[in-house]
Amino acid sequence: MRSSQSRRQFVKRVAAAVALPTIIPSRALGLDGNVAPSNRVTTATIGLGDRGPGHLGELASFKDIEIIGVCDVQRQRAEQFAKWVDEKRGKQGCLGTQDFRELLVRQDLDAVTIAAPENWHAYLSIAAMHAGKDVYCEKALALTVAEGRAMCEAVKRTGRILQAGIQQRSDRNFRFACELARNGYLGKLDKVIVAVPSGTRKLTLEPAPVPDTLDYDLWQGPALPKPYRKGIESYNWYFLRDYCAGWIQSWGVHHLDIALWGAPALAASTLEIEGKATFLPEGDADVSFGWDVKMREPGGLVMAFYDDGASPVGHGVRFEGDKGWVQVVRGKIWSEPKNLMEVVIKPGEERLYVSRHHMENFIECIKTRREPIAPAEACQAATAVSLAADIASRAGRKLVWDCKAERFTNDDVSNRLLARTTRKEWNLVV
Repeated sequence: MRSSQSRRQFVKRVAAAVALPTIIPSRALGLDGNVAPSNRVTTATIGLGDRGPGHLGELASFKDIEIIGVCDVQRQRAEQFAKWVDEKRGKQGCLGTQDFRELLVRQDLDAVTIAAPENWHAYLSIAAMHAGKDVYCEKALALTVAEGRAMCEAVKRTGRILQAGIQQRSDRNFRFACELARNGYLGKLDKVIVAVPSGTRKLTLEPAPVPDTLDYDLWQGPALPKPYRKGIESYNWYFLRDYCAGWIQSWGVHHLDIALWGAPALAASTLEIEGKATFLPEGDADVSFGWDVKMREPGGLVMAFYDDGASPVGHGVRFEGDKGWVQVVRGKIWSEPKNLMEVVIKPGEERLYVSRHHMENFIECIKTRREPIAPAEACQAATAVSLAADIASRAGRKLVWDCKAERFTNDDVSNRLLARTTRKEWNLVV
């Protein structure tokens, strides 16, 4: 099956369905007489290959959520998960489609969750917001710095909620580590160490006919068209720059976000960035699989960003000060001195936003219109730093990153890598 509607037709249908996208649907606020007292929110999930099934599982666990649609460019997945939703809710009617536009024109849809490749994040999120939908979008925020900035501007312009999938913000251990760092319990911070997996693999994708059940044109989306290669649509895209910048970005954004949350000076002005990266000598992958990047802000605080194999302290985020350190990973936190783990943040000290469940926080914010714990701007900051680190490691020379302008101050050649050329039919409209 191939998509039957043009982008122009889609834009017209969205405009007709949502004349004023900043108006909050009454059903999302529980004000419509036909809405159950449970304050039901209707959702749809786009992208069902990797993180999407997890989204559906979480959404299905909430009584005030009704999943009314699922989308994947692979027809079997869309049909499979639509059936799964129907079985979960005990009634028929969940729409399974290969074309996300069939979801966005629906006036009975409040929100979408997006788990497509980074290549698609900006276009899908912005289109959804202009269609009057709130958005949960997986990390990294976007494939490029420019596209992430466009998403942030669309949030401001439309008034929609956007929660980014940097879910460690909803974990008590990560929040506590950041509060220790921000409140001076470690003394004067002098170093933050960040290490994440690199995803090393040899990747060789052979040319092949496009499977009958795959809408490959829609899968490519904004990326410039290339011939189909067997298996490209199943996880392998993580290691091809047309669709993702690799795990330096897609995994890196998780821990870099925590580093910036706990040490906001790292995103306050400029960063001197230099480092090196390693690449696989064979195969089709064109992303880095090892890196050692140092970043320094004007006050002297250093952030060292590694792949796990190069890190001197192993995986995770470590905040180091002149009175001690704390390190945190998923499921564990430890420190030196050990009694830092007994600290209770006092009244009057800085406390960070508390969320105990990332998807639940998104749902609450749909109803209250409060800013979510992981807004677009926060994920943009971490995404931009991950991409700046990637670009500097490829350049092999010191670059100066302006965190506010989101540009390098000393290298116009590197600035050209902050955006990309996309297919005309998928150009962003903020």
